[in-house]
Amino acid sequence: MTRRRLTIKDLPPSERPRERAIKVGVTALSDAELLAVLLRTGTKEETAVQLAERVLLKLGGLSELPRCSLEDLQAIKGLGPAKAITLLAAADLASRISNRARYETVMISSPSEVAALVMEEMRHKLREHFRVLLLDTKNKVLGIEEISIGSLNSSLVHPREVFRPAIRKACASIILIHNHPSGDPTPSREDVEVTKRLTAVGKLIGIGVLDHLIIGDGRFLSMREKGLLG
Repeated sequence: MTRRRLTIKDLPPSERPRERAIKVGVTALSDAELLAVLLRTGTKEETAVQLAERVLLKLGGLSELPRCSLEDLQAIKGLGPAKAITLLAAADLASRISNRARYETVMISSPSEVAALVMEEMRHKLREHFRVLLLDTKNKVLGIEEISIGSLNSSLVHPREVFRPAIRKACASIILIHNHPSGDPTPSREDVEVTKRLTAVGKLIGIGVLDHLIIGDGRFLSMREKGLLG
């Protein structure tokens, strides 16, 4: 007879993460229990909590989850596409909440302040992410919008997509940001060409491009400081 997959219901009521969360609150749950709530089921040999504990052991801790790719997680026995995507979505949601709470009242006066907002999250990305930092007339941050994911080129970073959120929020200016997964923030020829193109469009529509930051691993480059804005 085929053995069924173990679930959280196979645990005693006092050890079930959902029931414990309802009774004492989610903050009382361990990292493994929180993951188990997301995973919902375990494997034929282990409960969701046991699977979560093994995942954390394999990763080296919860803090490593945002650095994982879908392939990394699926390589762990018991994590199929659905479970892996659920964990990645939860990690990214937590990161977005943290980032937005951090920049809500920030006033930008230097490239280093922009880098401080995004460095820890963007330095670990496995692909290039192009984002736009939205600013009001006093350089207060109004938001950060993701524009594209993939190697920076003119087809992915179209002026229409870049300036749409800025127009929608009536921004005075923007700062362009993208990361280099290699860790080296040295701009490529494509980086320079895209920057000059977007700067020119910004002048035409009255939304200034103040800078373009390239995020590396623990370091960054300001294209304004290098005289590359155009």
